[in-house]
Amino acid sequence: MMHYFKWAFIVTAAGLLMGGVLGWQQTGTLEGMATIFFICTVLAVLEISLSFDNAIVNANKLKTMTPEWQHRFLTWGILIAVFGMRILFPLLIVVVAAKVSPWEALVLAASEPEQYAHIMEGAHLSISAFGGTFLMMVGLSFFFDHEKDIHWVQWIEGKMASYSAVRGIEVAAVLLIVLAFTKMHDDAESRVFLSSAIWGLVTFLCVEVLGGILDRKATLVEGAKGGLGAFLYLEVLDASFSFDGVIGAFALSKNLFVIAIGLGIGAMYVRSMTIMLVEKGTLAQYRFLEHGAFYAILILSVIMYVQSFFHIPEVVTGLGGAALIGMSLWSSVRWNRRNSG
Repeated sequence: MMHYFKWAFIVTAAGLLMGGVLGWQQTGTLEGMATIFFICTVLAVLEISLSFDNAIVNANKLKTMTPEWQHRFLTWGILIAVFGMRILFPLLIVVVAAKVSPWEALVLAASEPEQYAHIMEGAHLSISAFGGTFLMMVGLSFFFDHEKDIHWVQWIEGKMASYSAVRGIEVAAVLLIVLAFTKMHDDAESRVFLSSAIWGLVTFLCVEVLGGILDRKATLVEGAKGGLGAFLYLEVLDASFSFDGVIGAFALSKNLFVIAIGLGIGAMYVRSMTIMLVEKGTLAQYRFLEHGAFYAILILSVIMYVQSFFHIPEVVTGLGGAALIGMSLWSSVRWNRRNSG
């Protein structure tokens, strides 16, 4: 266990130390330092609970990648996940929403965290529609697969697999759901929701197309086969998972740097869990585990849509995903026992 989580423990110690120092610099009191320390810890736990299904999906995709690209994802990918999604992404949202320069956004985050958080929360509708659509496509693409022959909930998954021969059925299903939610918003919000959802769908399809081209014609990019396309897919997937956590983190702290520390610690544990799942072959040992993760993704996508109307506590999202994964693990153990002979 220590072999897989060594770097996560190191980053945890360094991150909590930085959080304590930041708390002392801001408040000059032990109470303030302890408060920031505690918030960083809670944010890390929040990120782990929200992203455990992300680790399972990552491991499922990593199995198809070459060792070289696996290594690149677990090194470059984690840097993009921690620094790109937890620091640069919130800054980029403020740059676009407030029409300011990146430096001005950074200064705003440091000097006026309340105003910074207000701008971030103002972009929540677009983020919910974009991220929810991308994740819904990820989940439905897993179940609408004619090659899928292992079913956890037979009466649902068997029927979905049987309809997978209908071209574009998952796209049609997502568009119908998008239109239904769009109708629930008023005119101004409906345009924003629909536009963002369409971009989420287009992003998924572009990543799929690009991945298919690279995997079939490796000569276009040397060494890309089984690698670059999957790498891009996983990075966009991580971004979609991170949307909810980044926005939700502002409920605990308005400080961008505190949020980055807490979510960055959690991201390292997700990376460690991904490596462990791949190397130990856990997905092969527990046949329904990834099914639970993809059900959790579908539920998260719907939650993101619902959050365009009102806030749902992140603890509900995290516990819901964890419960589904736990049930799929329990079902896998029972199946293994029944078929061990």
